[in-house]
Amino acid sequence: AAECLKAAVDKAGWQKRPSPAPSSSGNIAKGRGVALTQRSNSYIAIVAEVEVNKTTGQVAVKRIICAHDCGLMVNPDGVKNQVEGNVIQGVSRAMYEEVTFDTNGGVTSLDWATYPILRFPDLPELEIVLINRPEMQPLGAGEGATIPPPAAIANAIFDATGVRLREGPFIPKRVLAG
Repeated sequence: AAECLKAAVDKAGWQKRPSPAPSSSGNIAKGRGVALTQRSNSYIAIVAEVEVNKTTGQVAVKRIICAHDCGLMVNPDGVKNQVEGNVIQGVSRAMYEEVTFDTNGGVTSLDWATYPILRFPDLPELEIVLINRPEMQPLGAGEGATIPPPAAIANAIFDATGVRLREGPFIPKRVLAG
């Protein structure tokens, strides 16, 4: 876990400082956050960098760095592709995806207009660090990478604004309410 976390923060160029970040004078606040998880004996660490519009509450995820340790990688390129897809899915869930209901409990998010997902123009810069351990058996690769993006993004929003968001997706009304 420690090696995975160190690989992510090193790749991100993490500099030690207090959080939240010092207040910015402009309309855009920048922050960074980190999260770590374990799934199927694999470790996944994410560093997220965001920009928050202090007037609108709009959050832009600018950069994601993911370190993934899944033991022996038989096909490192395949692992990288799997991890990238799952990180993107985790970012989408954190920023956009939410099932909504009407007053009778019926689902109202029935199409792409009412259940938005991350689109290509909003993709963050994505960097993957794979940690190969040939002395180990292959472990879970990819799926665990959906787990830490929301936590890393929430921590980055806190770093940018001083506001802790504990419910997603991190849409403007929730950011402004915080």
